[in-house]
Amino acid sequence: MASSTDNPTDKPTDNPSIDTTPISPTLERQTSLEKHLQTRPEEQDLKNRHILLDTTAAPALQARAAELERQRITDNLKKGLSKRSGKEELVEKNILPDSTAAPGLQAQQRELQKHMRANSLEKQLQSRPNPEDLVKGGILQKDENPLADS
Repeated sequence: MASSTDNPTDKPTDNPSIDTTPISPTLERQTSLEKHLQTRPEEQDLKNRHILLDTTAAPALQARAAELERQRITDNLKKGLSKRSGKEELVEKNILPDSTAAPGLQAQQRELQKHMRANSLEKQLQSRPNPEDLVKGGILQKDENPLADS
């Protein structure tokens, strides 16, 4: 008893590697194409999303026009970059911080400097001379009282 796989003249019926779908368009493919064509975006929408070029130039000239536009933008960018201020000038104008710390650490550095200034000020206020010492030092007059409200 021979099986169907032993005879080379038999047609393979259950072979998954052979595509048996018809080449001609089926009704399902036609309806799918029609559905996609109906939901196709408008020309202006494609131009707004920069998929189509919004130009009236001939197709043969569109590539050259795009290249020239890109070159114009590049030239304007180089011109603007050549005029921009240097780091020293930006630090001088307090636009950039005068710090060698990494940008991610600069906020913590500023916060630490603020706390250090507050601590230093508090320490100096605690060791501030009283009015009697200032009168003895000749800084204040006897009738002056810096603590009195005017």
